Amino acid sequence: MRYEGNIFRPPSEAYSLIVQVTIGCTHNTCTFCSMFKDKEFRVRDVREVLEDLDMARTYYKHVEKIFLADGDALCLSNNKLMVILEHIRKMFPECKRVGAYGTPQDVLVKTPDELVQLRENGLGIIYIGAESGSQKVLDAVNKGVTREQIIEAVKKIQKAGIKASVTFISGLAGPDDMEEHALETASMISEMEPSYVGLLTLMVEPAAPIYKDIREGRFKVLTAEEVLGETALMLKNIHVTKKCVFRSNHASNYVSLKGDLPQDKEKMMNQLKRAMENTNLIKDERFRAL
Repeated sequence: MRYEGNIFRPPSEAYSLIVQVTIGCTHNTCTFCSMFKDKEFRVRDVREVLEDLDMARTYYKHVEKIFLADGDALCLSNNKLMVILEHIRKMFPECKRVGAYGTPQDVLVKTPDELVQLRENGLGIIYIGAESGSQKVLDAVNKGVTREQIIEAVKKIQKAGIKASVTFISGLAGPDDMEEHALETASMISEMEPSYVGLLTLMVEPAAPIYKDIREGRFKVLTAEEVLGETALMLKNIHVTKKCVFRSNHASNYVSLKGDLPQDKEKMMNQLKRAMENTNLIKDERFRAL
C-alpha cells in the first residue's frame, strides 16, 4: 500500500483497509484541527487508487470494511467514486461496507439519486464532523459551514439509506459559551436524529491554529469537571425518537460513555454524575490521547 503523510480514520474503522482517494482536506482551516496541516489538498489519480486496491488484494485474504481517506473523499464526482466502488466490489466481494469522511458541502452538492447510487454500490456510512450545534462556535472555529447545512446534509444522507455518523467536540466553546454549545448541540442531534453520534473532548496539538490562542490566554480549556458538566447538560437535552448509537469512549474523553439513545440516556447521565461526585473515576490527563 502507498500512503502520503499521516493517515487518519474514525475509531470505528480501526480494522478497515484504508485507501487514500484524496490527499488532505479541502477545507483544512478549522482552528482546532492539526490533522492535515502537512498536506496540500489534491485528488489522487483514480488509476493509482485502483492499483492500491489490487495491491491490497494480494496482501489480505479477507477484508470486511474499507475506508476511503483522506479528509473528505466524498468531494469526488460520482463518476470517479463509482469506478472505485465497482472495483472494490470486483476485488473484495466479501467487503460488507465502505465508509468515507464527507463535509456537509460535499453531501449537499450531490443529488438524492447520486447518494442512492453510492449506497447501492457499497457506501454504507458517511462520517460528518459537525463539532458543535452552535453557529457562534462554528464561526469561532472557522468551520466554514452553517448549522442548517449540517442538519440538511445529515438528513439527506439518511434519507438515501446511508448511515450518518456525526462527531462533536466537548470543550470546543471554552467556559464562556459552554452552555450554548451543549444546548445547541443537543437540539441539533434531536432535529437530525443521526444513526451514530461520537463525542470527543478537545485536545490540541501545536500545529492547530487554536494552540497559540491557548498558550497566550485568549482561549481557556475546560477542566475535566467542566467537560463532564457540559456533557451532562447536552445529554439531558437530547430528545430523539429513533435509535441513535451514542459513543463518548474515544481516548480523549475523561469518562467513557457507551449506549443507545433514548433508552440508555439515564444510565449514561448517572455515570457522569458518579464521576462528578467521585473524581477518581475521571481519566488522568496523562492517559488522554488523540
